[in-house]
Amino acid sequence: MTDVTADTSVLKALKRIRMPQKQRNREFWLLLFAIAIAGGALTLVQLGALHAIDPMILVIGGGLAVLAFAVHVVLRVVASDADPFVLPIATALTGLGIAMIYRIDIAKQLSGWPAFSNKQLAWTAISLAGVIALVIALRNYRVLYRFTYLSGLAGIVLLVLPFIPGLKAKGATADVWVSIPGLISFQPGELAKICLAIFFAGYLVRTRESLSSVGRRFLGMTWPRMRELGPVLVVWLLSLLIIVTQRDLGTGVLIFGMFIAMLYVATGKTSWVLIGLVGVGAGAFLATRVLAYVQRRFTNWLDAFNPDIISANGGSYQLVEGIFGLAHGGLIGTGWGQGRPQITPLAASDYIIPSLGEELGIVGLFAILCLYMVFISRGLRIGLAGQDDFGKLLATGLSFTIALQVFIMVGGVTRVIPLTGLTTPFLAAGGSSLVANWLIVGLLLRISDGVRRQPRVVIG
Repeated sequence: MTDVTADTSVLKALKRIRMPQKQRNREFWLLLFAIAIAGGALTLVQLGALHAIDPMILVIGGGLAVLAFAVHVVLRVVASDADPFVLPIATALTGLGIAMIYRIDIAKQLSGWPAFSNKQLAWTAISLAGVIALVIALRNYRVLYRFTYLSGLAGIVLLVLPFIPGLKAKGATADVWVSIPGLISFQPGELAKICLAIFFAGYLVRTRESLSSVGRRFLGMTWPRMRELGPVLVVWLLSLLIIVTQRDLGTGVLIFGMFIAMLYVATGKTSWVLIGLVGVGAGAFLATRVLAYVQRRFTNWLDAFNPDIISANGGSYQLVEGIFGLAHGGLIGTGWGQGRPQITPLAASDYIIPSLGEELGIVGLFAILCLYMVFISRGLRIGLAGQDDFGKLLATGLSFTIALQVFIMVGGVTRVIPLTGLTTPFLAAGGSSLVANWLIVGLLLRISDGVRRQPRVVIG
């Protein structure tokens, strides 16, 4: 009896000992470094463009720092085992984006609320508040598995919202914007991709056995049977429907690519990837034959430097200006505030990569792409380390979504692939995209914390 009492006392004493939070300490120093990068970028922008330090830098840089460290403090309390790299990398990318947007505002003499940098900072505050709410409210990410079909329905409803009379934003070239007069305009498709990722993960967990069943072997791979192609065909048709009805090539490609990636992780069959590539090729071929705007984008891509195409309405002028900006930056760039990125249309949003490339050069762009690479690799690592299939598929799908967006946008503005209507995650001006991508950060943080807390199976 004495031994039992002693053991209980020892256990209680051990529980009272506050173990050092190594992951959060590492995150703290990385976050401090990320804030220093963002603050340094803002300072160099002012010195390069204004040749003086404006107090506005304290508002922009200080606001970002306070918001980021607020998330860090919350993670110390409710998710102490979350991945320590995800938050600092997202903060650094957001800070660099705000610095570039601020630099373009200076060139266009924008200040106050009309300045896009101030709006971006406000959206950053909303985004980080959403992350805090998500991390606190979602104590166990596996709860999302219960809402598989509800998430799918929510994703479809969000995609349909722009077609509801009175909600479509006026002047929008594509049917992807929703406007609440006097309040806000946003892209519901950005939130739809998260809802659909949850739906795809839950659906594939339920059906992976049938989708990975033995089929016919050909060319060294196992190919699915015809009746197993149904889900792929449905998502492919949904993507085509988005491209045709909403004139949104980027979202259609993104949703289909995300589903194929998650399907590959769920089944391990390379044949699904090849089927997906064939589907993308077939969809692109049909779209260029039927839709004039898709055909125009392919023409701008293939013959961008043709003077007739450059001067045409909806031609390649924007693409060519972005390429010239990258060429002007060269290897090491012109320096913050020393280039002319504002010449390119939509330099703060769609073409923020050429804007950064002009002032930071190829070296600076390579560093930014490395940040994306580490972010995506940490997301994939979170998924692969998990023991439950739902968390594994969800983390992988969300990470691949970021990866595909980066590839599509960087490839589009550098003329590797035709340009589509997406935004560069964390960097580009735009509230809808920023909120959605930060919610992805919140989900990855919550999943990583859950994965680290899972008991490991020991064999031996």
